[in-house]
Amino acid sequence: MAVPKKKTSKSKRDKRRATWTHKAVVEAQKALSLGKSILTGRSTFVYPAAEEEEEES
Repeated sequence: MAVPKKKTSKSKRDKRRATWTHKAVVEAQKALSLGKSILTGRSTFVYPAAEEEEEES
């Protein structure tokens, strides 16, 4: 079974986790922004075709 050769430093671990968390924060902001624009009617977002419609064709 493979084992790591050296212990990962706390700074490397924290940096990796911070990057992962930041990606989630950015995606949440995008989702919130899209939701707000849809509610106000200012959105230019086009919804993808529903799967049900594709199956019927």
